[in-house]
Amino acid sequence: MKIKAVVFDAYGTLYDIQSVAAITDEAFPGYGEIITQIWRLKQLEYTWLRSLMQRYEDFSIITRESLAYTLRCLGLKNDPGVFERIMGKYAHLDLYPDAKATLAAMKGRKLAILSNGSTDMLNSLVGNTGLDRILDATISVDSKQIFKPAPDAYTLIESNLGVVPADVLFVSSNPFDACGAKAFGLKVAWIERVTPEAMAEACQKNDLIAPLTMFRALRMQMDELGLEPDYRVNGLSALVEILSSMPS
Repeated sequence: MKIKAVVFDAYGTLYDIQSVAAITDEAFPGYGEIITQIWRLKQLEYTWLRSLMQRYEDFSIITRESLAYTLRCLGLKNDPGVFERIMGKYAHLDLYPDAKATLAAMKGRKLAILSNGSTDMLNSLVGNTGLDRILDATISVDSKQIFKPAPDAYTLIESNLGVVPADVLFVSSNPFDACGAKAFGLKVAWIERVTPEAMAEACQKNDLIAPLTMFRALRMQMDELGLEPDYRVNGLSALVEILSSMPS
């Protein structure tokens, strides 16, 4: 097997979207984690709904709409200044600790991001975290005006990098994205950030399933679509060993 390019999802894969909780909890003490969980679920739902309805809006608008929904859903005041401060964190999300070292260890292969994020959102995020000096390309679905996991979104890899799907390893922690990439014909590595064993342990510690546990289970477990990733790993650093045995 030859891998000429490694393409990463951004949100939840290279970047920790839960890092926004530092801002949401400051703005709404005690609500920080639940805001981030509902916000992310609704954000993803809106990408799928807009793709199906053929009513595309870029990811920055979807992110704003889903945050507004979340605050309303939880009965929290939507103050414009607070809202913009929370949104601003999306340009400064934390990288996962092993992200830069993993990318640096993959030199010799083309490295890119393919994300549902808008072009402006991604360029700000990648620039603010220094990945612009490592990546060969940062690819937004904007040009296709449809979100992953639609097949058209994944065609952007070959058109931007000049590498055919069979020679690409696509990396995502998002189950819907891993399934979409696999269905398209890419080699896929799924980062299993929350294991079923960890979910079961969290449930056993409560008489009822805590809301945060429930939301993580809904968002982070692999879907039952008859599609399995080629590799299942617990972190980005495990990819280096996988690739070490493959020609570039």
